[in-house]
Parts: sequence; structure tokens; C-alpha cells
Amino acid sequence: MKKLSIIVPVYYNAENLLPLYNDLREKVFAKLTWNYELVLVDDGSKDASYSVMQELAKLDSKIVLVKLSRNFGEHAAILAGLSKCSGDCAVRKAADLQEPSEMILDMLEKYETGNKVVLATRADRDEPATQKALSSLYATIMQKIALPTMPKGGFDSFLIDRQIIDLLVDMQEKNTSLMGQVLWSGFQTATVPYTRRKRTIGTSRWTFSKKVKLALDSFYGFSSFPIKLVSGIGILTSFASVILLIVTLVHKCMGIITAEGYASLLIILLMGIGLIMLSLGVIGEYIWRIYDATRKRPPFIIDEQK
Repeated sequence: MKKLSIIVPVYYNAENLLPLYNDLREKVFAKLTWNYELVLVDDGSKDASYSVMQELAKLDSKIVLVKLSRNFGEHAAILAGLSKCSGDCAVRKAADLQEPSEMILDMLEKYETGNKVVLATRADRDEPATQKALSSLYATIMQKIALPTMPKGGFDSFLIDRQIIDLLVDMQEKNTSLMGQVLWSGFQTATVPYTRRKRTIGTSRWTFSKKVKLALDSFYGFSSFPIKLVSGIGILTSFASVILLIVTLVHKCMGIITAEGYASLLIILLMGIGLIMLSLGVIGEYIWRIYDATRKRPPFIIDEQK
């Protein structure tokens, strides 16, 4: 019998875990024709999440526990779960109950028709308009400059074949987007739309700074656009400088300029310094990623596994 692995990254989700397990048991496990395992990955939670995970494991022998030594981030936690799962395919499931559990069956159905990747795309979300706008903006920008196959509105959950699981685990990339890697792999892909629910239990730890980091990792990890943009600005600035130089020389020869232009000189200096700093910042982001990769530190460290 084929086996499905359900990977759930856990970070300060002590209150969600029992409702999540009951929801999965009722809406997924009871209807599955496949064998399955539920892989819970504690991403360095400081609440009672791991204790609840241990209690659930006593109730169900198909639950696999993975505890990371500290908080490495959600994508690293998912990767840790993928490295320990044994299924023919694996699906990422959020612990916050904002995704309908039954969509896993829909994703599995699409997988059985020959698709090696199935994305759970956000058709709508019961969340504030600002959050919707930011999410849509991120997906649109990624689609335009980095990953053309990014679905409109983006996605969080996915189902992938064992071939892709092994690929992602072998890559061991850091400072990257796991979702971007799934899209980058280029395998036959299907989508399952769903409405993201409003969170009713607990508080989200998906902070603005983490969202910004994900956006930067996605841009720098899958697009050369930032460095091309800086190069383009540099070329335009060079042309503008040459034109300004010619105009200045002509005016000087015609006697229009009788004194040094302090304001003009200051503006040019500030623009030049700003451009140099911007260029160094973009180049520095790429150099940091090269340096981080050469150190070969693992993207996650497993403390316990049961």
C-alpha cells in the first residue's frame, strides 16, 4: 500500500495541536485509502508544544516526532520533516487550522492522476484587506521577476512526490524559499484552490520581519533582477553624468557659469554615494549567501526524534 506523509511544522502551537489532530483524524485519516504518517516537527517552541506532541504520539503510533535544537524557521522545519518522512509523497500542512484539512484528499487525487507537484493555492482568505494586498503583491512580484509559475495569490501548502522530496533534502539550501524550490524544480504541477480561514486559536508568530526575510530570500535566491536593476541604474547614471558634464562645459565656455555650483556639486556627490551604497548592499546580499553556503552549516539540527 502506498504511503502519504503529512508534515506539520510546529512553533508555539500547543493549543492547536489536539484540535488539528482531531480534524485530520475525522476529515482525512478516516477517508484515506493510503497508509499514512503524521510528522510533527517542533521548531524550537518554548511553550508546551512538544509535550502535547508527545501525548499525541502515545495515542497514535503513526505519529513521528522531530524536535529541532532551536528555532530555524518554518522552511527549515519542513525540510527536517521531509528528511525523516518515509512516504511515497508528502504534503505540508499548517498547524494553525487556517487551511481546511480535507484539501489534502483533493491534492492526493490530483497527484494520483500523474502530477508530481500539487499546490494548494489561496483563492481567497478571511483576513484583513492589508494582509491580502501584501500577499497578492508578493506573489505578483515573484511571478514577474523570479518564478513565472508562481500561482496568483501565492501558496503555502503543497504535495510533492518522493523524487522531489529527495531532491530538496539533497540540495540543503539555506536562506532560500522552500516554496520557490518546489516551483523551480519544474515537475508537472496541478493546483487545488481553497479559502484560507481566519485564525481562531492562538496567535500567529509569522511576523512582518519574517515576511520581509522570505521576500528577500525569494528575490535573491531565484532572480538576478536586483543586481540587473542596480546595473541599469548605474548605466543610466553614467549617461546622465556625461550629459551633465557636456552641458556644464558648454555653459562654462559660453560664460553662463561664473562660479562653482556648490548645490549642483553636492547633489551629484550625494547621488553618487547613494548609488555606490545601494550597489554594495545588493552585491553584499549575494556575497553573504555565497559565504553562508561555503560554510556548509546544516539548515537545521535535530535534537530528538521518536
